[in-house]
Amino acid sequence: MEDHKLTAEMIAEYDKHLRLEERAPGTVEKYLRDIRQFAVWLDGRAITKELAVAWKEYLLSQQYAPSTINGVLAALNGLFCFFGWNECRVKPLKRQRSVFRSGERELTRGEYLRLLDTAKRAGNERLYLVMETLCSTGMRVSELRFITVETLERGFAAVDCKGKQRTVLLTKRLRRTLKEYCLRRGIRSGAVFVTRTGRPLDRSNIWREMQALCERAGVDASKVFPHNLRHLFAVLFYNEEKDIAKLADLLGHASIETTRIYIMESSAVHAQRLERLGLVI
Repeated sequence: MEDHKLTAEMIAEYDKHLRLEERAPGTVEKYLRDIRQFAVWLDGRAITKELAVAWKEYLLSQQYAPSTINGVLAALNGLFCFFGWNECRVKPLKRQRSVFRSGERELTRGEYLRLLDTAKRAGNERLYLVMETLCSTGMRVSELRFITVETLERGFAAVDCKGKQRTVLLTKRLRRTLKEYCLRRGIRSGAVFVTRTGRPLDRSNIWREMQALCERAGVDASKVFPHNLRHLFAVLFYNEEKDIAKLADLLGHASIETTRIYIMESSAVHAQRLERLGLVI
């Protein structure tokens, strides 16, 4: 059997393929990171089905979440298919459908407000407005670049992500606040949220600044990351409107099943609902 040796040049070739396929930049970055970690673990050995399975077992031994492991395996299987190494593909872990969301990473409205207050008192106006924008629109952090001076005039942003377009409405209050911010910062066109060099903020910039708020805000750091603001928007919108189809459209989900994951309640909240039924006398 032909040796399947993975080289840096081959990883670069796969990187080019993913970008030509117009995969989201975050997806490409994650796939390449997972593949490079696999390459380090291989330590020069040729890829075989046995080694691919051993990598899966190694990930299990490190107690990664099943969803994390399946994400890594998806990256590898895509690589194997690209190079025609289909015999090396590994089956994903079978997962039972989740009924509840983990409460450990659930950001509450009160914690969100404490993060806002902490950012304001620290004088970090940009971060304050970034968090407000993400949480009030349900946008992905990668979509923040679509909030421009021009969109503030129109009242909506045309967001293009994963090959799909959707319209994100901006509330009057958010538009007014962001216009005042742009006026103070001398931002006359283009992206509202930029670095000192004028480049749009990315996920790592925002994550680091949010993490710096945790201790002062009294919020567990494991709950504080940009994507959790999107989850909070989803939960609060659904609790208010009870319209999962509309929420799926607002979030840009192709499947309502994905949206269902966003609005699952924690086991603690479900337990409280059961208690209120008063069926145990």
